Amino acid sequence: MKTHNLKKLFKATTLAFVIAAAMPVFAQPSDQVIAIVGDSAILESDLEQGVAEAIYQLNAQNKQIPDEQILRSQILNQLVLQHSQLEQVKRYGIKVDENALNDAVLKIAAQSGSNSLSAFQQKLDTVAPGTYAVLRERVATDMQIQRLRQQQVMSRIKISDQDVENYLKSPEGQAVSGGQVHVLHFRVSGDATPAELKKAALTVKAALNESNDFDAISKKYSTGNIKVEAADMGFRPLSNIPPELAARVTPLNLGQTSELIQVQDGTHILKLLERKSNDQKALVPQFQARHILIKTSEVVTPENAKQMIESIYNRINAGDDFATLAATYSNDPGSARDGGSLGWVSPGMMVPEFDETMQKIPVGQVSQPFETQFGWHILQVTDTRQQDMTKEYQQRMARQALGERQFDSELDGWLRELRANTYVEIKDPSLDPKAKAKK
Repeated sequence: MKTHNLKKLFKATTLAFVIAAAMPVFAQPSDQVIAIVGDSAILESDLEQGVAEAIYQLNAQNKQIPDEQILRSQILNQLVLQHSQLEQVKRYGIKVDENALNDAVLKIAAQSGSNSLSAFQQKLDTVAPGTYAVLRERVATDMQIQRLRQQQVMSRIKISDQDVENYLKSPEGQAVSGGQVHVLHFRVSGDATPAELKKAALTVKAALNESNDFDAISKKYSTGNIKVEAADMGFRPLSNIPPELAARVTPLNLGQTSELIQVQDGTHILKLLERKSNDQKALVPQFQARHILIKTSEVVTPENAKQMIESIYNRINAGDDFATLAATYSNDPGSARDGGSLGWVSPGMMVPEFDETMQKIPVGQVSQPFETQFGWHILQVTDTRQQDMTKEYQQRMARQALGERQFDSELDGWLRELRANTYVEIKDPSLDPKAKAKK
């Protein structure tokens, strides 16, 4: 999609973004509306500001500036897409956490030489009053749009178990899963003609099919103007092999030699001797836990919930059975019917307060009552173990990689649909593709 590519073209460096934000707003007393997008309007000053910033960024990157009319049309299209997304931001009530916004602005501040928000604000507002507020608003808008895209686009991405399995068999997937290969590597290069180099490479390949003596092959076929370099690469993760070579190794059978691989520095030939999986396992600590939850409600105040959980805690310490009390009083129906059991729990599965308590408490001990967003809890860890989650980890990494691979195409599709389903009225015929098409 052209507009998406254009956005990449106009992506500014941090410093350029800061300077662009400091540009004066072009609003005039007679500022005209040039486009209506949903319930919002794009002003002539918005377009002029966008064009000025685009020109600044293109100049900073030493890139050619398009024809003025083409540039204005492209920038207007960007603004329409931005306003279309902001309409959705309002519709879904997407907010930006103040702390997250501060962190994002502070990163920009640090990259421009300021170590605090106050110093950064003073620096920008010295250039032009209000610059810091403009930049902060832009960062907040970008964060809202990014969150909207994550919500809307990720829901469109479908990854099947077969997709994951196929990916893990691919060179990229083998690298993710930690696959290792033992490879002999030859490179044929020199000052000879391309035909002579190809003939020498084919000869080396034929010899390599019959022997693993890489040193002897290298010496035998090296001449005055043809260099045959060879090495036993030993066991090496596929992730540590250049991608163009790793892609040729993965489909090879043991003892098989690759086809000639033409790379800028010569012709490469590979022979696969051995293959093995990474011995390193993803061992994850797990906790066998059970808990009792007392929720607050219209009839149970936070103070009442706290009193109830403390009473239950005292009864357990006095000898009452944990499972019986959980089945009787816990407001977590999923675990209450099983005596409060949560089964085996991995770190990160629960909310932070629960997670922290679970990892700190000794096995067999009942925790002090503690509060989370769900209410008041007490919990007991009955056992711990180290669980091999290598397969699950690899599958999760594969799904993440496949999701990232699909994201851009799904984003383009979503943006096209959003643009088609948003009411847009362009007031300036010279900027309206539909008006141009009618001529």
